[in-house]
Amino acid sequence: KGTYLQADVTGINFSTKFTGSAHDALGRPIGGSNGGDGGTTLPVPALFFATQVSDRVHVGGGFSVPFGFQTEYDRNWVGRYNGIKSKFESLDATLSASFDVTDTFSLGASVIAQKTSAELTSAINYNAVGLSIQQGIGAQTAAGVAQIQAAAAAGQIPPATAAAMIQAAVQQGQAAAAGVAAMTPQGADGLARIKGDDWGYGYQVGGYWKLTPNDKLALNYRSKISHRLEGTGNFTTTPGYDVLLSNPALAGSIPPFAHTTGTADFTTPAVISASYWHQAEKFGLGIDLAYTKWDVFKNLTVNYGNSQPPTTEVFDWRNTIYASFGGDYYLTDKLTLRAGVAVDSTPTHSSTRDPRVPDSTRQLATFGVGYKASEHFEINASYAHIFVNQAHVNSTSGTGDTITGNFNDYGNLLSFSAQYKF
Repeated sequence: KGTYLQADVTGINFSTKFTGSAHDALGRPIGGSNGGDGGTTLPVPALFFATQVSDRVHVGGGFSVPFGFQTEYDRNWVGRYNGIKSKFESLDATLSASFDVTDTFSLGASVIAQKTSAELTSAINYNAVGLSIQQGIGAQTAAGVAQIQAAAAAGQIPPATAAAMIQAAVQQGQAAAAGVAAMTPQGADGLARIKGDDWGYGYQVGGYWKLTPNDKLALNYRSKISHRLEGTGNFTTTPGYDVLLSNPALAGSIPPFAHTTGTADFTTPAVISASYWHQAEKFGLGIDLAYTKWDVFKNLTVNYGNSQPPTTEVFDWRNTIYASFGGDYYLTDKLTLRAGVAVDSTPTHSSTRDPRVPDSTRQLATFGVGYKASEHFEINASYAHIFVNQAHVNSTSGTGDTITGNFNDYGNLLSFSAQYKF
């Protein structure tokens, strides 16, 4: 009963370090560093309120960040063609209401307005782009030679003339390919930066049971939320590639790598969760389970507003299970001690895992303390360390650059919350 206001902030410290190597489409080693620490440290806030409007009806609202991750490596690292910076973030604003069906059973529902934003950067391997152009020139030359040979076989041109024409076509193709190679040497890099955001809407429903005076059970379903991210694609080129773009014979058939608009479809997952709590005089014990439908995240395809070909990164994530067990010990009427353990399976797997999300199954150990300063005011603090299994990657970029090795990760969470009851 009454009105509650709660403010939270969680400091997230995440570390990921790579050991391994990379090579291009021709098997040549890619030079560069191991990327440094690709993790980050940042605060994540949350705010909630709830109030009772009648004997059986409660309403509330909140702001939270249910999904998000960020990695950023050195600009010159060996995996730069697979990713440099990756940032996904979903911000939720919710309005909620609940109804006490009986003294022991309640139903609730929420509407969710969610803003999701994404930013991806990677290096552009213009040497690999040049190799693709050279292959196109080779295919065009071969097609021209085949036409000349067919004409000679049909008696349309003399054999000597055909031989001269074939020699000229081959020489012209070789010269063109050599020119492209000179303009796109190994190590000729640009930078791609893709950024977009979108608002989407979803819902949440749940039930709460007081099984006994000391036992409580809650079930909750949160819907998936579909987005069409809209934003921009920015690219830097090299002087050599600019020369190729200025060639009328090539400009219409090679990627322009020019500033443009773009769209990408992205869906945040549905989540089904259950919580059980047993309350005793001096302690409480609880179990939480959650099943997250990450299989909606198959790939991320960016469609551009100009002639730039679409880019696709395959993720092929799978559904995950989170399980935790913890408890409270009431040291005094004002002071509560807390501890718990959890395991959180990863949505990634080795066949499609890449440096953008070098994740693996996580285990968490946490402890905390709560202090009831008065009948109206309570503060809580907690710390969790995240142990992460080694994450193996064997990932190939859109230009055929492959990075192979392992990521060693860990995380720390430091949380504070304050609740005031009016």
